[in-house]
This record gives sequence, C-alpha cells and structure tokens, in this order.
Amino acid sequence: MSHRQSSRGLPIALAVAAVALGTLTATTAAPAGPPHHAPSRLHPHSQVAHAKTQAVLNEIVAQGTPGVIAQVRDPRGVWDGRAGVGDLSAERPRSTGEKFRIASVTKTFTATVLLGLEAEGRISLDDSVAEWLPGVVRGKGYRPGNITVRHLLNHTSGIFDYNMDEGFRALYAGDEFDRNRHIRWSPQELVDIALAHPPNFQPEQGSRPGRPGRWDYSDTNYVLAGMIVEKATGGTYAQAVERLVIRPLGLRGTSVPGTSPKLPAPHARHYSTLFEDGPAAKVRDVTEFSPTVAFSAGQMISTVEDVNTFLSKLLAGELLPPAQQRQLLDAVHVDGDKGHGSPQDSYGLGIRHFKLKEGCWAWGHGGMIPGSATRTLASADGRRVMTMNRNGDWGEQRLEDAAVETEFCEL
Repeated sequence: MSHRQSSRGLPIALAVAAVALGTLTATTAAPAGPPHHAPSRLHPHSQVAHAKTQAVLNEIVAQGTPGVIAQVRDPRGVWDGRAGVGDLSAERPRSTGEKFRIASVTKTFTATVLLGLEAEGRISLDDSVAEWLPGVVRGKGYRPGNITVRHLLNHTSGIFDYNMDEGFRALYAGDEFDRNRHIRWSPQELVDIALAHPPNFQPEQGSRPGRPGRWDYSDTNYVLAGMIVEKATGGTYAQAVERLVIRPLGLRGTSVPGTSPKLPAPHARHYSTLFEDGPAAKVRDVTEFSPTVAFSAGQMISTVEDVNTFLSKLLAGELLPPAQQRQLLDAVHVDGDKGHGSPQDSYGLGIRHFKLKEGCWAWGHGGMIPGSATRTLASADGRRVMTMNRNGDWGEQRLEDAAVETEFCEL
C-alpha cells in the first residue's frame, strides 16, 4: 500500500463523465476546533485571487480524478474549492465537509505525539529502538541499538519499507484487493515483512542537518514509532493521538479508526486503479478496507478544516514546547524524490519542507493510500495553510503541484 505518489505522475485510467463543478465558496460554517478558529467571510477580491487554484481543481477532474476538494486559510479568511463528484454512480458533488483517509499525513500526527511524550519526560528522541522494543527489530544487517527514535521520525534509520515488498503489494493489486481488504495486520507483522529484506543503509550513514547523507522514506519507521508510543504510554496509539492532539485542538472530524474498515459520514467514495496502469485500468471502489494495513504510518481520517487547524497550530508553536518545536523542524536533506516531494526538499520529524519553486518553500506532508491522495502545506508561521484531497489515487502529480504553487508562490 503505497503512500507515495510519483513526481512523474501516474497514467490517467478513466475520463470521468462528470466533469468539474467549478464551485467557488467562502465558508462561514461552524469550525471543527475551538471558537477562535471560526473563519470569516472572504472579501470578493480574495475570492478572485483563488480563481487560478479553482481552475487547477477543474483540470484535475477533467483529466480523470473523480473529485477534489481544497481549503485555504489565511488572515483574510477561508476559501473552499471543490470540483467533481464524491460518488461516481450518483454523481453527488464533493464537499469540503467530508471526511477522508489522510494517508501519510498521519505521520505528522505520530511525530507530534512522540515529541509531546518527550516534553512530558516519558521518552527521549535519542533512545534506541532496542531499548523500547527489545527483540522487535531483528534480522541480518539490522543493529537496533544504533537506531534511535529520531532516526525513525526523520527516515534515516535505513529500515526497509514494507510497502516496497512485492508480495505485500500483490495482496492489494487489482482483483486481489477484494480478497484481502479486510485482513487485520498487527504492527509486528508489518515490521516483519520489512525485516525480511536487508537494511538500505545503516543509521550512521543517514542524512543529518547540514550534512547530506542517505535517506529513505519508509512506512516501517512510523509503524515502529507507533509501537513505541504504545509502549511508552501503556495505552493504544489512538488514545495517545486523542489525548495529545485531537482533544486539545477540538478536531471533531478527526479519528484514528483502529480496526474499523468504515469511513464515518459524511464522506466521498474512494476510488483506485490498484497499481494497474494504462487507459484500460479498472477503477474500483476501495472506500472500505482495514486500516491496520497502515497503522501509525497512515491510518487516520480527517477533514480539510481539521488538518488545516492541526498544521497551522503546530507550526505556530501552539502544540509543542520550544525545545520540541526546534527538533520538529530540524530538517535533514532528502535523498531522491520518494515520499511525495522532490529531491530538493528537506525533512524534519514527520514534516517535510517542500521546495515548491525557487525561493518558495512551505512545510507540510503528502500522502496516498488506495482511493485517497492528500496534500497539506503551511507557511513557516502557520498563518497560511492549505489542505487538498482527491478521492482517486491516479493522475498527474504536476496538477496537484500547480494548485499548491498557485496558493503559496503567487501571492
């Protein structure tokens, strides 16, 4: 189950009959968070400023994605954009109030939880995996005593990504998806899939702030991170996210599904070509499947408003103490384009510094899970934030890039 989208783009599998609705709205709906998040109505000239972004959303749908939603929040107010449909059979339009699988944006929540636990004195980022999870990381070439929590969170551990295992991917490709969509995986089973492969490199070879080195985006890192959360708290991963992030921010549309395969209402249907390429690739409804396949690397469900609130408050320094905030943003050079970005980016702890254009950068994360592709970005101070979601996992990456570049680089 890949949480990565190629910068080269995936072939368009379907020309959707229902093309863009092209709806521009300024929301005055009740916020998901505390009252001080309440959005204001945008002035008409601000709506016009988002017209280029709306045009990109329209093009995303015209090229085959069933539907796309986006929300931008800045000091002037909130803008909601949408195009296409949330249900191909009923041709129901998408809505920015929908809940969707946020895929690897979950990683930012997971890293924030571990940083919160460090602030409480429960763990240290320099603790080893062997200390917290004795006997879990094993196999030829692995030295868990040398792998720290920090290595997991910034993807410099060298641990193989279980999503790159061909046998695992085959379980969810094409017709196999229906046979396997309800498999309940334990975190240890996912880790064991990864450990059947040798490490990509040793952590001491990893990239460090100011010193480029090896780096590899690996979902296994964040499965292990979630296991450490549970070991450190004595509770479930879901309980930790609820206590340290969801409840403090009042994120009423956000949840950790655990083992439930269902999406809470309201939601769009999620569609996927399930790793099949070409114009004849079949589009399948993959709305329901066991989220245990992603655990703390990608199982969470949220809304564009809630993700915007989370990322905005995180970057504004309202979730973590100063010491942990500095570590969150102490980014390392990436190695290659894996992980929903470009090789010119850098990566902090569960948060990526995207180079959108020359001189134009934004913090955030991207993610893809069958049927759902999400991107969230914010300015360094959190005052401008954008989250978008597509309910299809194919299409050209350049269009998604164009939408965020328009919002952050053409102010």
